[in-house]
Amino acid sequence: MSVIVYSTPSCPWCNKAKEYLASNNVSFTDYDVAKDYDKAMEMVRKSGQQGVPVLDINGNIIVGFDKVNIDKLLGL
Repeated sequence: MSVIVYSTPSCPWCNKAKEYLASNNVSFTDYDVAKDYDKAMEMVRKSGQQGVPVLDINGNIIVGFDKVNIDKLLGL
């Protein structure tokens, strides 16, 4: 399973999303889009959004900390 989180350090919902994934033992790659321009552009291409967090779960894009859809895609 591939899980990517696009986030910024100052985003409280980003931190909640990452804490939630970690609490469910889901490994993920976190990209700080405030520092990594290429990853920020990748996030915009995938989601059409500039807001964070954006989660990419096996190619399925979730904008925001949408626990219901996260659970569905992860099978939790």
